[in-house]
Amino acid sequence: MHKPHRPSGRTNLASCIVATIFLIFVIIVLLILFFTLFKPKDPEISVNAVQLPSFSVTNGTINFTFSQYVSVRNPNRAVFTHYDSSLQLIYSGSQVGFMFIPAGKIDSGRTQYMSATFSVQSFPLTETSTMGPTSVDGVRIGPTLEIQSRLKMGGRVRVLHIFTHQVETTARCSVAISVSDGSVLGFHC
Repeated sequence: MHKPHRPSGRTNLASCIVATIFLIFVIIVLLILFFTLFKPKDPEISVNAVQLPSFSVTNGTINFTFSQYVSVRNPNRAVFTHYDSSLQLIYSGSQVGFMFIPAGKIDSGRTQYMSATFSVQSFPLTETSTMGPTSVDGVRIGPTLEIQSRLKMGGRVRVLHIFTHQVETTARCSVAISVSDGSVLGFHC
């Protein structure tokens, strides 16, 4: 009679290696599918309004309070935690205003409405940065000036409470202001 043939140690080792390689391949494919389907996206910023609650021009120097109202939408399936956010005002290539935005969280798929209001340091009105009298719908509105606002929101999104993905988004707007009364004539983002 023949004795039953027992597999050798080399055959068992080869089978374990093949099974391990197959499992690693399956895990990599699942991770690729997961991150393509659930890839974290940057939040979406929409500027809703810009206002100047106070405005004055004295001896060619401008002083005003700036308010910007935005909505921030989190398109992810996880909470967006923002902690590196700021609003910057630029006039004639120089920063005239800056504000840090407090840290916070926006739930998945939600939109949060935010406002930022701060006093802008006084700065001289330069003739090269003001436009002459213009008209809107046939009405002459006098000289205008243009400032730039730059809103940056940075933070992270955690996927499955394990993986952390850094996200950042910005909104840049040009704001046209009437020098005579400080009214916002329009903004383009």
